[in-house]
Amino acid sequence: MGADIHGFVECRSRWAEPEDAWSAAVDLDLLYLGRNYDAFGCLFGVRNHAGFAPLAAERGLPELISDAVRAEFDDWGSGAHSSSWIGWGEVKCVDWDEPGETTDRRIHEYEVVDGAWVLVSKAAWSARFAKAAGLPLHPPTGTVDYGGTDWPEGTEWRDGDRLYRVERMTRREAVPAEGEWKPVWSVMEALAAVHGDENVRLTVWFDN
Repeated sequence: MGADIHGFVECRSRWAEPEDAWSAAVDLDLLYLGRNYDAFGCLFGVRNHAGFAPLAAERGLPELISDAVRAEFDDWGSGAHSSSWIGWGEVKCVDWDEPGETTDRRIHEYEVVDGAWVLVSKAAWSARFAKAAGLPLHPPTGTVDYGGTDWPEGTEWRDGDRLYRVERMTRREAVPAEGEWKPVWSVMEALAAVHGDENVRLTVWFDN
């Protein structure tokens, strides 16, 4: 089953009463409409196929949380998992060029377009690749990672108009600056400019 992300950008106003009161500023569903497992893994360790050291995995909900976020989270009940949060100050300091700790567990598949190799997919399992690599044509029971085979980074296989390669991703590739997460970062940055980096955070959870 697929996993989706939910949550809110929260803000603690400089003039809040009491001082530790947080407000739900923007529902994440209004800013982010994707389902990018590379981003989920890089940021929060969910579906972390690319092997990143997650920035903010399994922190749980913040101790002090806005009423709106608490109510929305509680509505999900047992359907919610992997709750966490990340502050804008942390996001600002991310080294987006940092590579994953391991190679991507999915094989990157390329095809020729106008004389150049173009990425077309990253498959957890591909019968065509398995044949090209001399592996069984069906995945071992209970796994989709070619039986845990650990090929060196850069290993390649050619099969006609297809190229298969073992790669290691960077955080920037998982969360492009101009990609789906840009609206989220823009809202957080705008709020932080008014209320301070320490007073803006993204609080999230996931479903299956």
